[in-house]
This record gives sequence, structure tokens and C-alpha cells, in this order.
Amino acid sequence: MSEAIAVPENELILPPGIKAPEVDSEYESAEVKAKALPEPKGWRLLCALIDPDDTYESGLVKADATKQVEELTSPVLFVIKIGPTAYDPEKFPEGPWCKEGDFVITRPYTGTRIKIHGKEFRLINDDQVEATVEDPRGISRV
Repeated sequence: MSEAIAVPENELILPPGIKAPEVDSEYESAEVKAKALPEPKGWRLLCALIDPDDTYESGLVKADATKQVEELTSPVLFVIKIGPTAYDPEKFPEGPWCKEGDFVITRPYTGTRIKIHGKEFRLINDDQVEATVEDPRGISRV
């Protein structure tokens, strides 16, 4: 699940399981879409939330409210961009805890929540990453 889909240069790259934000007609080009996302400053990371499954394992369809709660409380985020001073070697002598393109585990509701074209993103601090995971399927908060 950690492999991203190849797309043209400057376009937002999201792995399978994360839907792209809805884009108005004024944001048609890949370059403009990619620039719609904020650049994290300082020690912050820009992350996308994982889209919840539409159905339960039994095949029953989940209500929209249930999917929204699952999305908001998910401990798993996808790292899109890392700020210029994140993982300063003086504060993190063992090296960065994650890189762009990683799935990370954080506390639910962590970070600054922002919505861009209907898709929620989070800005989190570099030290709020608690773990990385290769395949986030099946991970949920308790």
C-alpha cells in the first residue's frame, strides 16, 4: 500500500486509499492543483487523512456520519510535505522519524485541521509522529 501512483510533475501524489481533493474548474491543471496545498513552515508536516472504507467487513454500507467520525479520529496520516526545519539534527540526533510519502501514526485529532476543496489535511509538529507503518489498512483507534 506504500506505493504511490505515477502522475505528471507538480501534481499531488497520493497513495491508493486516499482520495484527491475535489477541484473547482479554475484549478484544472496539475500544477495549479499542487500549488493549492500550503507549504508547511518550520518544523511542521503537511499530512492527508486516510479515507475510511465505504463498507464494513460484512458488506454493510457505512453511514456518512460513521465514515466522518472514522476519518477524523484515525490515528494514521499520510505525509505529503515536510517543513524546512523539521527534524533538526540537534533535536533529532538519530535522524528524521519519517519522510514524505510515509504513513505515520499520531494521536487522533492531532494538529491543525484545514479543509481544501472538500478534503481535510492536517499540519502537525515533527515530534507528534509516534510511529511509521507500511500498510495502514486495518489500523484504527481503540
